[in-house]
Amino acid sequence: MPLPPVPIPGPTTARLSEVAKQLRIVLIASLFERRAAGVYHNTAVMIDADGSLRGIYRKMHIPDDPLYYEKFYFTPGDLGFKAFDTQVGRVGTLVCWDQWYPEGARLTALQGAQVLFYPTAIGWHPDEKEHFGEAQFDAWQTIQRAHAIANGVYVAVVNRVGFEEGDVRGNKAAGKGLEFWGGSFLADPFGRVIAQASHDKEEILVGDVDLRALEDIRRNWPFLRDRRIDAYAPITSRLID
Repeated sequence: MPLPPVPIPGPTTARLSEVAKQLRIVLIASLFERRAAGVYHNTAVMIDADGSLRGIYRKMHIPDDPLYYEKFYFTPGDLGFKAFDTQVGRVGTLVCWDQWYPEGARLTALQGAQVLFYPTAIGWHPDEKEHFGEAQFDAWQTIQRAHAIANGVYVAVVNRVGFEEGDVRGNKAAGKGLEFWGGSFLADPFGRVIAQASHDKEEILVGDVDLRALEDIRRNWPFLRDRRIDAYAPITSRLID
């Protein structure tokens, strides 16, 4: 059975806080948040190494895709993009479908985030994998490596593995299930993949992050400095006709 939505803060975040404090780690957890009766969010919580809840991020971009149908369940986030001070640095988190949008990465980085995390559940449909699987994975990794380069930050992407069956709303294609492609990775501010997990099994992925290097990187690749913020107003339009 699927897990029910939970309040934030609540018993689930209290337990996660105990774990973070016990292990002395900064913990990012994705939760099915129950904000009110019938109002739910896909939410990431940021818990510091002392067990304190630093804040929450509610997923901003909500997809509608076979075997997901998130628009049926989730209300779009209303807190904007967020970065949080933690004992290991200033960290931002977005969620899954957010990873395709450079605006979200940029607005989080502009708040001082040094590392961007993307908790994710993405995979291949069986009918598409042979023809499009490699290209889809490459596109997914490439755009997030680009976030690291364009913003002078580290990007950490956590994706699930395994096969999930199900027939959703009579969708025949969805009835064949979904193969989550794993491939979690960590990219440095040059977009280099410095750690990557496998596609077919659960793993603990470890990579080194040198926050002191960001000063030199951003000085030599001053993308944030050279932005023409006076010329970007039209980006708030859906289309420019």
